[in-house]
Amino acid sequence: MASSTDSSTAVDDEVRQLYERYQAAESDAERHEIALEMGALDGRRHGDIYAALETE
Repeated sequence: MASSTDSSTAVDDEVRQLYERYQAAESDAERHEIALEMGALDGRRHGDIYAALETE
């Protein structure tokens, strides 16, 4: 269970960093690139959730 918590903490940190970068972005193009990174991270999180559900 600790690895799950460690993993979610790392993801939470990554989300926080992306959000901070998004807020500090100076152009729409930069915000767009960060939004794409956020979407990819969200997709990975969903994949992890579905994989965990399949193993139950």
